[in-house]
Parts: sequence; C-alpha cells; structure tokens
Amino acid sequence: MSIQDYITSNKDRFLEELIDILKIPSISADPAYSDDVHRMAEATKDHLLKAGADKAIVMETPGYPIVYGEKIIDASLPTVLVYGHYDVQPADPLDLWDSPAFEPVIKKTDIHPDGAIFARGACDDKGQFYMHVKAFETMMNTDSLPCNVKFIIEGEEEVGSENLDGFLEENKELLAADVILVSDTGIIANDIPSITTGLRGLSYVEVEVTGPNRDLHSGLYGGGVPNPINILCEMIASLKDEHQHITVEGFYDDVDELSAEERAEMAKAPFSEEGFKKSIDIGDVEGETGYSVPERLSIRPTLDVNGIWGGYTGEGAKTVIASKAYAKISMRLVPNQDSTKITKLFQEHFERIAPKSVKVKVTPHHGGEAAVTPVDSIAYKAASKAMEETYGKKPVPVRSGGSIPIVASFEKILGLKTVLFGFGLDSDAIHSPNEHYGLFNYYKGIETIPLFYKYFVEMKK
Repeated sequence: MSIQDYITSNKDRFLEELIDILKIPSISADPAYSDDVHRMAEATKDHLLKAGADKAIVMETPGYPIVYGEKIIDASLPTVLVYGHYDVQPADPLDLWDSPAFEPVIKKTDIHPDGAIFARGACDDKGQFYMHVKAFETMMNTDSLPCNVKFIIEGEEEVGSENLDGFLEENKELLAADVILVSDTGIIANDIPSITTGLRGLSYVEVEVTGPNRDLHSGLYGGGVPNPINILCEMIASLKDEHQHITVEGFYDDVDELSAEERAEMAKAPFSEEGFKKSIDIGDVEGETGYSVPERLSIRPTLDVNGIWGGYTGEGAKTVIASKAYAKISMRLVPNQDSTKITKLFQEHFERIAPKSVKVKVTPHHGGEAAVTPVDSIAYKAASKAMEETYGKKPVPVRSGGSIPIVASFEKILGLKTVLFGFGLDSDAIHSPNEHYGLFNYYKGIETIPLFYKYFVEMKK
C-alpha cells in the first residue's frame, strides 16, 4: 500500500484519535490540571507504541514529564529527532469560546472549507505533533521508514520549558541524532507553503507596584496619595516613544540589523496589509517607525503588556484606591539579544522610572534566545522538496515572530540544527478563544512529513 493510500484509508481514525487527545485539558500553567497533564503524557506514550515505536517511556523531570520514543532500524542510518509538546495554554476567557475548549467540534470556515477542528491545543501543538506520530505510523505500515526516528514530546513548553535544558544535558547520548524536526510553526497560507527560518527570543516578567499599605477610600484619600494603578499605567506608557521605539536603556545595543538586501528578499513574501487588518478586525496597523508590518512581526524586538490588573473589577462600583497594581509584560527578542541581559535592563529601567511614592517589584518568569536556521542545509532542502511535492509549489522561507526557546537549546546542548516544519496558519487563533486547526493542514502534514524523511536520507548519502 502506498503512503497516500494508507492515509486515505485511515484518515477517519487519525481524526478520531486527535479528537480524543484534545479532550484532555493538559494545561501546564494551572496546577489544578496536573492530573490531566500526566494523563496526556501517558496517552502520548501509548500512541507512540501503537504507531510502531520499539520503545516509548514517560521520563520524569522536576516538573512535568517528557515522553521519549524511538524506532532504530539501523544504527548506521541517519536519525531524525522529532520534538513537540503535549501541554496547552489555559482556555480563558471561557465565555469567548463558541464551543467548550475541551469538547472538540469540526466546523467549516471561509479559510477552511474542508473543515477545521476547534479546541484548545488543536494547532498548538497537539494537532501538529500528532501529525508526526501518524506520519511515523504510516511509514511503518507501508514499509517506507528510511532511517531511525526518535521523539521527545514535553509537557512544559507553554510555561517556558524550564526543565528541558537539564533533560537534554542528562540525555545527550540517548538523544543523539542528525537533525531535529519541529512542527510548532505555520505556513503563509494553504496555497502559499512556507518554512520558518527564524524565531524571536523572549523575556517575560511580572511587575508589581505598591502604594499605600491598604486599599483606600477614593473620596477621603483621592488626590493626595499615590494611585498604583494610575502610576503603573503611566510607567508602562513611557516604555515606548512616539515612534514605538522601546525606551529601556541599552535595549537595542545588540540587535542584529538586517541589510537592505536581506530586507528586500523578505519583502518578496506575499503580504496584504488590508487582508491583515481585516483578519483581526482592526482599523489600522501600528508599530516601530521605518519598518514594514512583516518586519515588525519578525525581525524587530517588541514590548507588550500581556495582562494588567488591580483594584476592584467586580460588578457595580467600589470606590477604592488600590494598594497594589500588577502587569505581565513580554519582550520578543531578535538574534544577538540575550534574554537574561534584557530582563536585567528592563528591571533596572522600571525601578529607575518609578516615583518615590511607590515601591516596585519586577519578577522574571521565563525567557529564551532567538534562533535562525540555515536555508542551505540538507535538512532544509529536504523539507523544501517535500513541501514542493505535496503543495505543487516551492515553499517560501520566512522568519516568524513567535518564540520557541528550545531551538537555541538544541543547538547549544545537542549541537543540532532544527527544521521548523509547521503547517498551521496565523488565523488558527492559537493562545486565543476558538483555537482551531484545518483538516486540510492536518492531513497535508501527515502526507508531507514522510517525504522529508525520504529526501533527507537520499541527500545525506
């Protein structure tokens, strides 16, 4: 049986299995879901074994476990190491979902006329890592696996992969491979395939501003005491100037500036500003002066407030001046920016601009480094050829604005380059209500991944 015939005859089962794992609320950020995260790890192990792995085990870490699997057919052949994550983002705000986040439904959309599966984790990353499991099963059952394959599927990616570096250090021999394959990115459109060649790094912090020692009556004290919420808003507003340039001292010192030629090459990738605005229902774009929207989204660093709170936010009115105000802030970084250095610069700056009337605390959460992958490697060429065969056109190399910090870790600790072989779309609403993943994309990934193996091994000879 051919690969395509096997996929066609098993596609309903492939979808049913994905639906089953999407029902597991494996939210790593919330300890209330700890049992579900562990249950998802066990399910991942079981699916790898059923797909044909010689070995699949749940390996403990100080946090959530990592699932390791392997199929070694010949030690003299190349080895592909597949990475994915089985944990998902929280589903909040729940009231903005059209259907419950962990009760998957399939609906047709304008972008996905063949249907898309709506559920938390559908695209990020259960649907995408499971493509690799089913592609592996397909190769096993069509006698077409041309090399060795290993899997590491972790459960802490959405909370910063805190324990992954230690796991890599302790298991270098176990994880020995020739290349790492990751599907946690996307393509430009279903008719414009692309391969991600760069990722931004990340520095994520939480800030706390404290004023009076208790909440105060806003009538009795208003106008004469510091209001932490007002002050926090003013401090945040000062973090960018009128050109949307970040004002943290030293923030841009190490930024890797692309040449005019590199920027011109990037500009060849299709992009419609009007379509972009329409897709997220905004009246206009904004961002750093002197850069196009695609450049702002990929090759420039950013600073954004991800959450802000304080005081009374319940029903009705409560006239208080809050004692404390909080915000979560993320900074996306570009090559040469060091996340630890940027976090320190931000902390020093934020403490420096605080008025004497309040106390400020900055708590770093997690970070990671930017990564750029070569387009002249055998692995990239194999991925490009595989995608060209299934999509009928050569994929466009693009840089992504997202962060996958483990890509830098793989290179630093294991000495391996990564191919970012994603099949999602920007419109799939990852990290948002109504996250979904097109059935076209799911099956296209399962069809394309075996071709990567085929061409990678052929080119390595």
